[in-house]
Amino acid sequence: MSESSSMSAADGAADGGAFPWEPGTATGVGSMPGTDIRETVRVVTGAVEGLPFLPELPGRGPGADMTGRTAGLLAEMYVQREPSGWRIADRPGRDTRRAAAWLRQDLDTLEEFTQGFTGPLKLQAVGPWTLAAAVERRNGEAMLGDPGACRDLAASLAEGLRAHLAGLRRRIPGARPVLQLDEPSLPAVLRGRVRTASGYRTYPAVDRAVVRDTLRALLDAAGGPQVLPAVHCCAPGLPFGLLRESGFRAVSFDLSLLTEREYDAVAESVEAGVALFAGVLPGHGTAGPDGEGPLSDPAGTVSGVRTLWRRLGLSPESAARAVVVTPSCGLAGASPAYARAALEHCTRAARTLVDDPV
Repeated sequence: MSESSSMSAADGAADGGAFPWEPGTATGVGSMPGTDIRETVRVVTGAVEGLPFLPELPGRGPGADMTGRTAGLLAEMYVQREPSGWRIADRPGRDTRRAAAWLRQDLDTLEEFTQGFTGPLKLQAVGPWTLAAAVERRNGEAMLGDPGACRDLAASLAEGLRAHLAGLRRRIPGARPVLQLDEPSLPAVLRGRVRTASGYRTYPAVDRAVVRDTLRALLDAAGGPQVLPAVHCCAPGLPFGLLRESGFRAVSFDLSLLTEREYDAVAESVEAGVALFAGVLPGHGTAGPDGEGPLSDPAGTVSGVRTLWRRLGLSPESAARAVVVTPSCGLAGASPAYARAALEHCTRAARTLVDDPV
């Protein structure tokens, strides 16, 4: 791949009209600390105005955690909380009903803070493969071990997400939904590294074509052309090519985990019109009263983006369009002060990509 061809392709794929957000945009991964949804939505909508998101507050307990929150969206499929985790059930239990109630409350609050809003707005849910690795069948083994169960789970999730997105459009008609599927277990699923209930064995690796076709079918059924599909994974070994083939238009990842052998796949993704949600800031830390520490140098925070762009031979001006700056993962484990400061810092860091191209 020549440098000139890379630059030309990237300019065409990442032009100003390719994505619903403006150049120099930042956002969060999804989870936030605390239990106060009103305060959290106020922080989120104020800190990342270019791409706000519906926050998740796992600190509220079962049903607000990543798996439980998404389980509350499933259509005609129910789970219940067991000591070992979430398990398939015959009817919705207390935790899943509470998850649905929290989600309605969260959407009500987001609607209140986004009156008259127009632009991209991000929702997050666990993707089908991470969900299959986390949710147990009645025998205690993960649904991942049963291909038929995986298909049923993906279909149920697609239907639930379609209703979820329709509800968002009714509440906030001016929003352009960005649907982020969280797939932290995807590399392990592809490599056969998800352990069985006993811990002594692992489930067989899932064929890449099955993973791709499942994800593509879910995105087609849940979102359609009016929804921009994104995927987040903070584990190493992210399969950029597979995700591009599955139909994702944005990939969210921890930039520090990227290796040189993945550079070609990243370049091909950018050239194909895939945005990079680059995680450049730790998900927890301290925010000093005078801005010292890791939040003191916005331009330095995105130095890794600049280095990556140079090594890929991509057009300097395309970085601000193709990259959205984020923390490396969710902020649920951070203090509220750090979470707010981190989002604000990501916004400042993203602006430096516009003011001073790579």
